[in-house]
Amino acid sequence: MSALRKVLVVDDDAVVGKSFNRVLSEKKGYVVTTVENAHEALKQMREQSFDVVFTDIKMPGMDGVELAERVKASQPWTPVVIITGYGTSENEARAKAAGVSEFVRKPLSPEMIEQSAAHALCTPVATPAPEVAADAAVEELPAAAVARPESRIKNIALFLAAPFIGLAYAVMLPFVGMVMIAKIGVQALSRKAPKE
Repeated sequence: MSALRKVLVVDDDAVVGKSFNRVLSEKKGYVVTTVENAHEALKQMREQSFDVVFTDIKMPGMDGVELAERVKASQPWTPVVIITGYGTSENEARAKAAGVSEFVRKPLSPEMIEQSAAHALCTPVATPAPEVAADAAVEELPAAAVARPESRIKNIALFLAAPFIGLAYAVMLPFVGMVMIAKIGVQALSRKAPKE
């Protein structure tokens, strides 16, 4: 069974969080965590890693675009999707500069939620523009949150392959040694051959 995808939903409207919980269920391979503001989201991201972050734009305190900038500055591999009913071209340009995966407008249907989650998880993550990464406040995250799923799979594969690689070296070493000795012997004999 494959691991569940962890989704963080940041929206001050509780109805949006409930919609994500209902649509992105464990049966479909997701675990949804909902928070009401960007500060709670950053706290959650310090405590655990998420596969995708959905954030509203208009929230008390820090807005969704600033949250996206902070997420992308500290975890550029994490896809961020902006969901809003107040989309402006300025916010959309700022979000794209931050490396946001998608900009989805409310009202959200179940199909839109599911499609945007699938799209964000399957699409290569855009990296933020250098000036955005430099300007955004970087939140320190624990080392466990930095590990990517791809690196875990690679490490497991290398761990399982290591004994076979070692065995291949042990089996091939005598043959390689004999070839090297024969080559050195032939070179030595060709130098000592009498000239007539």
